[in-house]
Order: sequence, then C-alpha cells, then structure tokens
Amino acid sequence: MSRHIDKEALVTAVMSSTELDNEQKSQLIRLIREQKKYGLVWEDSTEDAWEKMKTTIPVLNEVDDKRILNDKDGEHYPNHAIIEADNLHALIALTYTHAGMIDVIYIDPPYNTGNKDFAYYDDFEDEYRQIPYVDREDSYRHSKWLSFMEKRLKIAKTLLSDKGVIFISIDNNEFATLKILCDEIFGENNFVEVLKWKRKKQPSFLAKHTAPVMEYVLIYAHNYYLLEKLSIEGASDSTKKVLNISNSESSRYFKKGVRIKLEGKGRLKSGKYINKTLSITLDNDVVYENGRTLNDVVVFGRFSDSQERIDKFIANDLLFFTANIGLRRDVSEEEKGRRKSITDLLLDWGDNQDSENEIKEIFGEVKFGYAKPVKLIHNLVKSYFSEETTILDFFAGSGTTLHATMQLNAEDGGHRQCILVTNNENNICEEVTYERNKRVIEGYTTPKGEQVAGLNHNNLRYYKLDFNPRKQSHQGNRELFYGLKDLLCIKENIYHEEQLFGSLSLVGKEQMLRYFAENGREMLMVYDTRVIPFIVNEIAQRGEQEQPLKIYIFADGAYPYTDDFASVIEKVSLIPMPYAYYRGIKDSLPEETTTKVDDTELTDEEQQTMMAEAIAFESKE
Repeated sequence: MSRHIDKEALVTAVMSSTELDNEQKSQLIRLIREQKKYGLVWEDSTEDAWEKMKTTIPVLNEVDDKRILNDKDGEHYPNHAIIEADNLHALIALTYTHAGMIDVIYIDPPYNTGNKDFAYYDDFEDEYRQIPYVDREDSYRHSKWLSFMEKRLKIAKTLLSDKGVIFISIDNNEFATLKILCDEIFGENNFVEVLKWKRKKQPSFLAKHTAPVMEYVLIYAHNYYLLEKLSIEGASDSTKKVLNISNSESSRYFKKGVRIKLEGKGRLKSGKYINKTLSITLDNDVVYENGRTLNDVVVFGRFSDSQERIDKFIANDLLFFTANIGLRRDVSEEEKGRRKSITDLLLDWGDNQDSENEIKEIFGEVKFGYAKPVKLIHNLVKSYFSEETTILDFFAGSGTTLHATMQLNAEDGGHRQCILVTNNENNICEEVTYERNKRVIEGYTTPKGEQVAGLNHNNLRYYKLDFNPRKQSHQGNRELFYGLKDLLCIKENIYHEEQLFGSLSLVGKEQMLRYFAENGREMLMVYDTRVIPFIVNEIAQRGEQEQPLKIYIFADGAYPYTDDFASVIEKVSLIPMPYAYYRGIKDSLPEETTTKVDDTELTDEEQQTMMAEAIAFESKE
C-alpha cells in the first residue's frame, strides 16, 4: 500500500541537516519538489563546458587573417560567421546578440551510436585526457546524451524568432528520446512533423533483420500558428524581389502611377540608389504624390523580370518603390495558390554518396565523414521561403549549411545570413569547415581539373572563443567591455570602423572611444566617460537621423549616464556595458553564479572595494 510522503517535512529535514553543504541542500530540495508526471527522466551528468560557466563568461574574438570581404561599390553582401568553440559557450554568447532573431536552425547532432561519434567531457580537472567517447557499454550513455542536448536546445529555443523553425537530423539511436525532449522544451503543440529522408541509394545486404536507408528530420516551430507553410515551390513571402545581384544590368520602362512607400509629395532625383546588395538608377527625376509616381521613368538595374512582366506587375498594381528607394512587388493571388507543402518523405533530396562526392570535389579527398548533402539543407532552408533569413547551425561539422545558404542566395538573389558553430577537434573547424566555405566563396579546382566559380557575393568572418572572469570588479568590467567589441559588431551587423566621429579624430584613441558605421547603421563604444561632453557636442550638431545613435557606454552598474546626454537624449540609445551583457546571458548560465549584474546587488564592502579599484585605476590612467 502506497504511503503519502510529506514533502515539506522532508525539505525541513534537509534544511536542518548539518551533514550537507548548501549546494547539496539546494539540489535535494529541487528533487523533492519536482512533480514530473510524464516525460523523460534521466541521471543528469555534469559537463566541463557547463562547469566552466560557473566562474567565467564567453566572449568572441575575430581572427583577422581569416576574414573574407567582398563588399564593393556600395554593394553590401551577407555577413556570415564561423565560430570555433564548444557550442554551449557559443550559444550563451549568442543569447545576447541573437535572442529572438534566428529564423532557421538546422543541426545534425551526434547520433550516439556508440561508435566514437559522441564525446562527453565530464572531468573538468583533467586537462590532458583523451577524447572521452561514449561507447555502447556505458550505462549512462543515454543520460549523458540527454544532458548534453537539453542544455543546448533550451538556449536554441530562446534564439528562435516568433516565426522561427528548427530542423534536427537524427536516426533511430536517439529518435524516441529526442522527440520527447523536444516536446518538453519547444512544447508538444509546436511539433510540426517528422520528415523521413532517404540517406542511401542502396541498402546494406549485411543487415541482420532490416536494411535501413532512412533517417529523420524533426521539425519544431517557435510558434506553430505563426510558422508559414513549408514549401520549396510557388510563393510564400507577401512580396518578392524584381532584381537579382547575379543578373546583368538592363533597363526597364515604368509608366506613371507606380506605388511608392513614401508619404506626402516630393521628388526623387535622377541617379543611383543603393539598398543593401542591390541598386537602381533613375534616368530622370520622379515626382510623386499620395503614394503614386506622377511621371514615366526609365530605371536601370539587375532585373530578374522582363519588360513584359514589369508591365504586367504595374498593370496589376503589384510593383512598388520601397521607402529606401528599392524595388519589390506583391505576390499575386495566383502565385499564392500555387504553393505546395513539402511532404514528409524526402526521396530526392541528396544522399550520403552525394555528400561524399561534394567533399571530394572540393578537397580531392574525404576530409569529413557522414556530412549531409547540400541539397538536403538547401531545400530545408528554402522551405522557410524568405530571402532575408538568419540561419544557425551549432553542430556545423563540414560546414554544409553555409555552403547551402550561399548557393541558395546565388539562385534567388537572397540576402540570407548564416552562423556556424563547431569545435576544433582534429582541426576540423580550421581545415574543413572554414576551408571548405573559403573555397566555395573564392572558387576552386576539382580533382578533374575543372574550374568552379566562387560564390563571391558573400562575406565571411572567423571567430574564436575566449573567457573573462564572472566575478565583477571595476578593472574586470572594463577589460570585459574591451573584449566585447567583436560581439557587439556581430549584434549590430556593423563592422567598418571610422577614424572620425563628426569633427572628432579617433586615431590612437581606441582605449577611449570607437565609432563604427556601415550601410546606414552606426554605433559608438565609449570606454572612458570623460569623452561624453565631446560626444554630446558632436551629436548636437547633427541633423535628423532615421534611427537613434546606439551608444554602448562603460559603467559598473546599470546607469548609462542618461543625465549627461539629456540635451540630445532623443537622438541616442544608451546601453550600459558590460551590465547589459551580463543581463542578456544570465538566464542561460548555471545557477551557481557569483555574477553581480547591478551595483545594488553588491554588499557595502564590495561596493567600497570596487570604488577603490575605480579610483586607483583612473589615477593610474
């Protein structure tokens, strides 16, 4: 006969125990109060990467000599990133830069076959150990895999946009556990589908019972009802481009009456207008009023539609000038009706032999086994059917996801950006992930001597992870802020550093102030608050700006010197650093933390110590 257990009495007994330390008490109380009735239960395992976050926090540093930049003549191409890091650390850093901003996540995690495909580092002190592969005889094999995946998927969920989607490749070894885990993390109501992908052309004739040729792709939405139909056919976006960067420049004749996303009345001067990677040139002035052009105009650009189709778009009131003086068109009702969902059976989406051939074609040998074919990921990304998506793969392997993204952009003129994360075990990140995509961008020669042109309408940056102490101090906060420069550039998608801010010369003043501006976006990084009056003076002399100037400003707490910017407060957006970074990542860090995210959380003694450090540091400067 079952007996009711008084949980509160147990909690009281644990709290009064003199044999347990506080951490042990906390863990026991959490276990007692857990009321899980359905779902996965496993023995949670510690992990090096997680333990390290109890005393340190991650930052990213760009490796300059691996940078590939192709922007030119005002054309700005997608900025892709490869991050060499344990993906748990990288995901924590990305919670500050990309929370709620990733549209598509694709991952191909270790399948936990027991055949050296999954390593679990759980000995934090052993710095010189061999790679700790989990084999089939490990009685905690599934528990370790679940602990490993749970931490990463929980963070991944926070990165997804409201309309975002995650695709996860898996096989039979962990399919059942992964499905239940994802139901818990993403919500069973956000489950979309299980795709069955044919990975082999021919089955193995050595199979004992059945000869499997399929793997699975689990799909979850951030919000099932906001995710649009997944389709690689027809049209999904409400608007489409009429220009394609890959096309040659040509001219089209626009009759008057074309819609324009500008209010009131005015005149567009003849000349060139640049919008991201694309531009148009007006052969003559265009007068507009009440959202319509009042005269005919010849427009030059890299058109993807013929004059006949442009005439049809204008006649059906589909074509329009954007507010940034670009060109787009609405999707017709006919096009919307042609959309077909992808099916759950993927028979012609590439296979393992294709992926092996793709690696051989680039490297001349199979430098990475069991990669996914470009076509599979190309179609998954395309099924989201937006040309402006941000894509993340934090089990990047050979880098197929970036390859597929760039290929898709080349096909449809899209501006998708891709972030890859992988560690550098056996030099995979440098010698395979990066090198593969470097060759794809710059072009390469196949083993047969054939030249493959580069997909050079792309930029690529390479980052390595570093760590700063979590314990706050004045000098430690300042050093952390210096170390966040590259992370802030990623967050704002601004990389070009200027040497002038207004009339202020910034040459040699990198320890005090830095200014970045690119493609109409800009930000300041203020390390020394003594420069604030000079900044305010320059901002006061500026005209009206489309957006407030982002100013990341050094502060030991949450106060971003608002009073000092009072006269220009409507022109700026002030962010205290590194406070904002701590706040942005704190929910993804281990509970056992010494981080203080606000001076109000410090004891009097700690505040006095920090103030003394600040005074000593300023005097030294």
